[in-house]
Amino acid sequence: MAVSEKWTVAEGMCPHRLVLEHVTSRWGVLVLDALLDRSYRFSELRRQIGTLAKVSEKMLTQTLQTLERDGFVHRDAKPVIPPRVDYSLTPLGREAAERVRALAQWTGVRMEEVQRAREAYDESKREAAAPNQVLA
Repeated sequence: MAVSEKWTVAEGMCPHRLVLEHVTSRWGVLVLDALLDRSYRFSELRRQIGTLAKVSEKMLTQTLQTLERDGFVHRDAKPVIPPRVDYSLTPLGREAAERVRALAQWTGVRMEEVQRAREAYDESKREAAAPNQVLA
């Protein structure tokens, strides 16, 4: 099944969920966040994202194509030698990126609270498991 056929099938099932998946995917979040600051050439964008996580050329290409198809990213190929391609956000992409960045900032602000919740959860699981353990 070709990529475009997969998109068509998935979009028919739940188009909203598919777009949300694209925007909030591991690489989608990082691409949108980076492009919110400025436009990038492919290699620059890969280096920028690479400071946070190692992304393969194939994965970054697929992410950019997906975001371009959804109308979030603009690909500007200039007819020069060597070829130059710049990626930037469309107005729709800027709106999505601002919301993604706001969510990322919120998680940073609330991380201590999340960590306390995790610790409380883990402790309650340990306590619940303790009576079931048999001493040797």
